[in-house]
Amino acid sequence: MTVRSANMAAASDSPQSSVRKRRVYSRKTETESAVNEQEHGAKTDRDAEKGKRRVSLQTGTYWLTRIVLLRAVAFIYFVGFAVAYNQNKQLIGEHGLMPCKSYLNSVKRYVGGKIGLAALAYTPSILWFLDWSDMDANLDGVALVGMALSGFVLVTGMANMVIMVTLWVLYHSLVNVGQLCQLLETGFLAIFLCPVWSLSQVPRRCPPPLICIWTFRWLIVRIMLGAGLIKIRGDKCWRDLTCMDYHYETQPVPNPISYYMHRSPWWFHRFETLSNHFIELIVPFFTFLGRRMCMVNGAIQILFQVVLIVSGNLSFLNWLTIVPSLACFDDASLGFLFGSGGGAKKAVLEIQSDDAAGRTPKPTKGMLIRRVVNISLGVLIAYLSVPVVLNLLSSRQVMNTSFDPLRIVNTYGAFGSITKERTEVIFQGTHSLDPKDPEAVWEEYQFLCKPGDVYRRPCLISPYHYRLDWLMWFAAFQTYEQSEWVIHIAGRLLSNDSTVLSLLDHNPFQGKKPPRWVRGEHFKYKYSQPGSTSAAQGKWWLRKRIGPYFPPVDLEGLRGYFQSRNWPHPHIPPNKN
Repeated sequence: MTVRSANMAAASDSPQSSVRKRRVYSRKTETESAVNEQEHGAKTDRDAEKGKRRVSLQTGTYWLTRIVLLRAVAFIYFVGFAVAYNQNKQLIGEHGLMPCKSYLNSVKRYVGGKIGLAALAYTPSILWFLDWSDMDANLDGVALVGMALSGFVLVTGMANMVIMVTLWVLYHSLVNVGQLCQLLETGFLAIFLCPVWSLSQVPRRCPPPLICIWTFRWLIVRIMLGAGLIKIRGDKCWRDLTCMDYHYETQPVPNPISYYMHRSPWWFHRFETLSNHFIELIVPFFTFLGRRMCMVNGAIQILFQVVLIVSGNLSFLNWLTIVPSLACFDDASLGFLFGSGGGAKKAVLEIQSDDAAGRTPKPTKGMLIRRVVNISLGVLIAYLSVPVVLNLLSSRQVMNTSFDPLRIVNTYGAFGSITKERTEVIFQGTHSLDPKDPEAVWEEYQFLCKPGDVYRRPCLISPYHYRLDWLMWFAAFQTYEQSEWVIHIAGRLLSNDSTVLSLLDHNPFQGKKPPRWVRGEHFKYKYSQPGSTSAAQGKWWLRKRIGPYFPPVDLEGLRGYFQSRNWPHPHIPPNKN
C-alpha cells in the first residue's frame, strides 16, 4: 500500500513537475534571448558607429570644393551680367554717356582702320564681330546670354569648359568697354575646374586639379597682399592707425550700418586698422603652412569680407573676394553644406571608398591630356605672376592693373588713400530765365543711392552696383574738366532725356517742361550725430555748400562743347529760343 501510494503520488506529481520545468526553461530561454538581443543591438550600434566613421569624408580631395567654387563664381557672374543688362545701355549704349561704339571706333583708327588681331589684342571683345547698327541689342544680348548660363551653373552646380569659357568671353567683351576686371581672373581659373563636355557635379574621370585649387589660393594671397601693401605705402593715416576714423563716412556709397560704425569709439577704430593690417599682410601667408592654417586663412578672409559687406556698398567686389578663399577648404571641411542622403556627397564618399580600396580607374588618354593642360595652367600663371610680384615688391606699386591684354593675372588693391572729407556734386535745375536771379528756384535731382537729400536713409544694395553713383563719388574730388562726362549728364538733363534719367531716383521736372538751366553745386557732407537735434528731425546727413562745381549751362550754350567732343547734341525743344 505504502509503495503503491508513493508511486501513485509520484505519477500524479509528474505533470506538474513537467509544467514547472517547461516554465523555468521558457523563462531561461527568454532571458537568454533578451541578452542575445541586447548583445546583438550593441554590436549593431558598434558596427553602425564604425560604418559612420568609415564613411566620413576624407581630407585632401576637392570634389565638393569644386561645386562650391563654381556656384560662387556663377553667382558673381549673374550679378555682373544683371548690372550690365540694367545699366549698360544708359552708360555705353547707342545714346549712352560714353558710347562703346565711339571707343571701338577710336581703337579701330589707332590700329590702322581694320578689325584684326591688333584690334582684338588691344580690346578683346566679341562686339567687334557684331552688327554695330544696333549696339544696344548687342549689349543686351551679351548680358542676357551671360545671365542664362550663369543662372544654370548657379542652380545646378554643374558646368563644363564650354560654358565657363563662354561666360569668360562674354564678360571679357563687357570689361573692355566698361566693366570690372577682377572677375576675369577668377572666371578664367574656374574654366580649368571643369570637364570639357560632361555636365555632372561629380564627374568621376575629371577630378578637381590640385594645381587649379592652388591658383585660386594664389589669387587670394595676391589680392590681400596688394591691398595691404598699397595701404602701408600710401596714406599716412594707415600708418598712424586713424584711417577708420574717416572711412565709413567717406567711402563711395555708405549704407545704414556705416552711419553707426562711424560713431564707434576711437580705440575701436584703431583696433579695426590694426586688424586690417594683420589680415591683409600676415594672414595670407597661412596658406602655405599646411591644411589647418590654410583653412584658418580662408575662414578669416571670408569673415573679413562679410564685415566689409555689412558696413558698406562696395559693389560685388567683396563677394568676389570670398570666392578664391573657398579654395582653402577641402571636401571634409565643406561636407556640412551638402545633404548626406545622396547626391554629390554620396558620390564623393563612393569615390573615396573606391580609391581607398585601390579601385581607382585606369587613366585614359583624355585624363593624361588633361594633366598636361593643368601643368600648363600652372606654368602660365607662374609666368604671368612675375611682373605682378615685382609690382608688389616695388616702392612704386600700382594697383588694379593688368600686364597682359587678356587680364589673366592682375594687380589688386583698394583704398591706398582715404579722403578725410566727403564732398558731393548735386545737380540742380531751374525754369528761371536768368540763372543769376536771386529769386530763381533751383530744384535738386536725386541719384539712386549716393548721398543727396539729407533726410534720405543711406541705401543697402550690395552685391548690386549703381555704377553712375560710384563714378559721381570720384567726380566729387576732381573738377568737371577732369570728368567731362558730368557736363554730358547736364546736357541730357536739360532735355529730360529718359536714358540718363533712368539712372536717377528723382527728377524734379517729371511731367513738366525741361529745365532752362542746369548747374552743379559742390557740398561737403558729414553724418549727423545720433541723438542730436538734427538726427531727431530725421537728418542722416549735414551738409555745407563749398561753391559751384560747374556753372549754370543751357542747351544752346552747350552746342559747341558737345560738337567739339563729338557728342550728339540733345534735342532743343521748339518752344525754347
